[in-house]
Amino acid sequence: MISIRPAEKTDLIKLAALFEQMQQHYGVPCPAKDVILADLASLPAGVEILVAETDRLIGFATFSTIYPGPGLKSGFFLKDLFVAEAVRGRGVGQALLRRLARLAVARGLSRVDWTADRNNVRLLAFYDETGAMREEEKVFFRLTGQALQDFAGED
Repeated sequence: MISIRPAEKTDLIKLAALFEQMQQHYGVPCPAKDVILADLASLPAGVEILVAETDRLIGFATFSTIYPGPGLKSGFFLKDLFVAEAVRGRGVGQALLRRLARLAVARGLSRVDWTADRNNVRLLAFYDETGAMREEEKVFFRLTGQALQDFAGED
């Protein structure tokens, strides 16, 4: 049975291992475990993490409340949804997303937004199955690295 709950301080080591798996899955560099643990222990205000567990942690969803949305109401922005490779396709991602939706409704929020890799057909099909609408007219931007430094330095 899958249990979904807010992450706790006692989850940090296991959660760090899942973050390492996520970085490996996406083929991107991963900070040292002590850096991940320090970051998890001092999350910025407003960042929340749900974890999925059986006898171990098998997935997580990281999200924040955003404002404004339609009707000047708040919503959630789902930053990452990750499920360990060994248990993908078994309803873990859906359980995490459903819990997030229930949390949004319970808090009176108007929506949940997220992004997805355009070329990940399996992921897009998973999100389509939730009934979520694709917002094809939106363009996702990222200011990072040297471009971020350069822009921040301009007056």
